[in-house]
Amino acid sequence: MPPARESKSQDRIVPVAPMTTRLLLLSNGHGEDLIAMRLIKALQEQASCHGENLRISVLPLVGEGNGFAALENVELLGPRQHLPSGGFSNQSLWALLKDLWAGVGFLSLAQIKSIRRWCRQGEGAVLAVGDLWPLLLAWGSAKPYGFIGTPKSNYTWSSGPGHSPMADAYHRLKGSEWDPWEWALMARPRCRLVVCRDPLTARGLRSHGVAALAPGNPMMDGFQSQPLPPAIEGMQRVCVLPGSRCPEALSNLKRLLSAIANPETTAKRLLLLACGSRPTAAELKPLLSALGYRSTAIPAGTMAQEAWWGPAGLLLLGSGLFATWAPWAQVGVACAGTATEQLVGIGCAVLSLAGPGPQFTLGFAQRQSRLLGGAVRVCRRGPELQRALELLLTTPALQMELGRIGRKRMGPPGGSAAIAALIRKRLLD
Repeated sequence: MPPARESKSQDRIVPVAPMTTRLLLLSNGHGEDLIAMRLIKALQEQASCHGENLRISVLPLVGEGNGFAALENVELLGPRQHLPSGGFSNQSLWALLKDLWAGVGFLSLAQIKSIRRWCRQGEGAVLAVGDLWPLLLAWGSAKPYGFIGTPKSNYTWSSGPGHSPMADAYHRLKGSEWDPWEWALMARPRCRLVVCRDPLTARGLRSHGVAALAPGNPMMDGFQSQPLPPAIEGMQRVCVLPGSRCPEALSNLKRLLSAIANPETTAKRLLLLACGSRPTAAELKPLLSALGYRSTAIPAGTMAQEAWWGPAGLLLLGSGLFATWAPWAQVGVACAGTATEQLVGIGCAVLSLAGPGPQFTLGFAQRQSRLLGGAVRVCRRGPELQRALELLLTTPALQMELGRIGRKRMGPPGGSAAIAALIRKRLLD
């Protein structure tokens, strides 16, 4: 009997569309929003290169999350509300009481319901960016989750200027800035990824059974090195960072400008007021007018929206220009959180001026200085800030030394792409 012939299959290969993957990001602060936005952009770029369908939803837990609205193909969940403390209710009892009066309890319950609705819509994963609260919500979602731990670092108790004996002893006993209940949530089987801001902190968590990684710091991505415009060459350049939460930012700016006004200096001084969406020019004009500033021509090539001349020098307003202006600065004066860390991270020495808060209190400023190895120097009064600024502007060697420390503490750029690759591999596959 002749062997049977193999029949050729007539089936055609039909291309199958890639499966859609859903990801929900929970972010609880202005700095956390910035990190989340950079991770989203990196995730979208990588998904596009690999032909993947990625549906990203974001729930900002603090504030209105206006920055996310500019991103394409991102669903912004709610409810969202501006809180009086700006998310810093843990800084003081008064800040907590104001948030409670503003309805933070009802807001949190409504946000939990929003997360549950998202979870019921199908498979997906949750990524928490921040501290305990978003981590707890991610755990409570019953979905696979990851955690980007942004605010805590073992540097705040292991080295740097200043000390807090009780807190330092407590953290040294634990071996980590993070607390046992936080380790427990990070070590759960559904927690597929834990990212810390630096290798020192990751090592501390690994000693407690948490598979923590430190692939890079997204805060150092996105800075644009552009030539200094000829119109401002030869001027002393100071980056002014009053913060982004109004009305505190306006109060901070008033104190900073009053402190650095020096009628005895003969140097030409340029003040680069690098803001986000707030304070706006309309909010600034009455304050600046009261301080003796008058509108003037904008120097060519600076891209500023407004310019004023006053007691501390030529003040330029650059909404959304921080990434461009920061590399131009020689020194920074600040009452800010994330932006101060970024400025230090690109090698610029910073002086901070503690205030009444709710965010930028003396305790916050001191912790920030210790985190950054003293690259930020804390000043308690205006005259102290003025003296320190004059010293830094006339001592390039000191600028360089503090800048070197800042770059080491913050790490190199490239963190967004590295973390996005880990999210795709560990959380979304």
